[in-house]
Amino acid sequence: MNLIRKLSPLLVNQIAAGEVIERPASVVKELVENSLDAGATRVDIFVEDAGRRLIRISDDGRGIAREQLPLALAPHATSKISDPEDLEAIGTLGFRGEALASIASVSRLRLTSRATVDGAVQDTGWVIEASGDEVSAHAPAACAPGTTIEVRDLFFNTPVRRKFTRTAATEFGHIADTVLRTAMGRCDVAFRLQHEQRVHLDVPAGQDRRLRSVALLGADLDEALLETDSESPGRPPLSLWALAAVPSVARSTSKFQYVFLNGRPIRDRHVSHAVKEAYRGLMPHDRHPMAVVMLEIPPEAVDVNVHPTKSEVRFAEPNRVHGMVLTGLRRRLLAGDLTPEISVPGEPATDDDARGTFDPGTSGAPSGAGHRSPSPSGTGQGGDRGFADYLNTMPPAQKGFDFPSVAAAVGRDRDEPVRPEAQTGDAGRAETLRPRMLQVHHSYLVTEDEQGLLIVDQHALHERVMFEQLRDRVQGHDLESQRLLMPATLSASPARIARLEQMQPLLRRIGIDAQQMGPDTIAIHGFASFLFDRGVEPEPFVEELLDRAEQDDLCSEAATTPGASDEAALHRLLDMMACKAAVKAGDQLGEQELVQLMAQREQVERASNCPHGRPTSIRLTLRELEKQFKRT
Repeated sequence: MNLIRKLSPLLVNQIAAGEVIERPASVVKELVENSLDAGATRVDIFVEDAGRRLIRISDDGRGIAREQLPLALAPHATSKISDPEDLEAIGTLGFRGEALASIASVSRLRLTSRATVDGAVQDTGWVIEASGDEVSAHAPAACAPGTTIEVRDLFFNTPVRRKFTRTAATEFGHIADTVLRTAMGRCDVAFRLQHEQRVHLDVPAGQDRRLRSVALLGADLDEALLETDSESPGRPPLSLWALAAVPSVARSTSKFQYVFLNGRPIRDRHVSHAVKEAYRGLMPHDRHPMAVVMLEIPPEAVDVNVHPTKSEVRFAEPNRVHGMVLTGLRRRLLAGDLTPEISVPGEPATDDDARGTFDPGTSGAPSGAGHRSPSPSGTGQGGDRGFADYLNTMPPAQKGFDFPSVAAAVGRDRDEPVRPEAQTGDAGRAETLRPRMLQVHHSYLVTEDEQGLLIVDQHALHERVMFEQLRDRVQGHDLESQRLLMPATLSASPARIARLEQMQPLLRRIGIDAQQMGPDTIAIHGFASFLFDRGVEPEPFVEELLDRAEQDDLCSEAATTPGASDEAALHRLLDMMACKAAVKAGDQLGEQELVQLMAQREQVERASNCPHGRPTSIRLTLRELEKQFKRT
């Protein structure tokens, strides 16, 4: 029978280190947070061998007094809290009192500090060293005001943990990301990160939030970031400041979502879900938006004592925070021009056109490649008549597109008034585009706007139009159902019939009346008039709907109480309906259909993307055109 015994202080600290000190980046995080809590205005980080050989953190904070140095290395010793009530409103980044003791237990640590007491800098600094469970006596040392901590030979006495560290590039990538996130949340502090001979990050103090974010993420992303801020004056008061990147710079992971609470980098599922929902329908489901979200909340309204690394929090009112982030980002996205801009490959980029790249060994920041911002430029207006005449002499099979009424439109004097029937409403506005609009390969519409050449995917755009009309009608309970004279039937397995029963609430909302008829048959008694008008057949639509329900797990979503999951299931159903009802690639559109579709583009929300998230249009800017034609 094993005896119960008290663990040694060294083993206790190493167990704590296993929770807090996962890798060199964990040491950097804990020490930088201590510097910030000490009031530092500048923090310098120097590492060798990705932090495994040396991590040195220097700051100009308040420092640690001589008599406090031994206590600073003791476990569960801290100056940041003293009473249980302090846990109810934690305003510092650190507070557990485990970091220095845990780090010292798995490394060779040297702490040098010159304190500032009551505004007066002490005459001399002091140094203390620790290695494992051995702590030296403190001794005088020459140093600048503030604190410098050196951590050498990390995990030297815990070979199992050292064995599981990764390559130098991987470990430094984690350090760079840690410093980047910390620096992004504290614009009042200067940060410098150096890995051996190379400086990877250097930002001054006093930058505003946008300037600091752009400096860390890359200047090439500046015009791709849409800024928003809002306040909720309730109790407790909440404030939001955010940068929402345009969908064209979406990423394959959620790593490039930066969330901060009172300057603390955090992870929170409510905020992450709100960011994802704000971009719903603006990008494919397997892509993740890039965003910077900064929340300010009174400390008593949030619990940061949830995880040893303090990266997770618990909000007192998570739904209120979720709603604020979702509303703030969605409003800003809807107000922006989200049309992606393209560049033609094959030309060497000039200095002005150079785009950044993501180097995990440097800053950990994402690249802005793929997004090009508008660059106004003048162009000549000649050549329209000759171009139109040339196109109209070509057979349709050769040119591959329709150019409605080009010769007549271009031949008309530019000062001639538009025909009366086209002078009212959005149709009249679209009519002015007619001389410069064409359909290419019965799939794409080409026109111009003030920024350049606009190419529109007719199916994707019409799908967005259909989706928005369907959503408005569902919300207004105006989606009519048409009764069938004879029920349409389809065979069904017991599993499919069970899915049908679970989905009845959603089916009724979209105007479909389908019931079990017999042991293996489903009868469709009513079908949405909207789909009938668009030539959609009931049987294949309902069959595909039930098949997708199993694949997308819509049944479980539909069975839940009305809320976010129910709306997500409805979104998928409306998405499918819109896809079936929209014009297809290859459909030839008449002149009035082209005009109407382009007018609807100006009327619907999120016209830049179809409900699946694919772009409905792309833009080739005047600047890019001039570069390709060697006019610049």
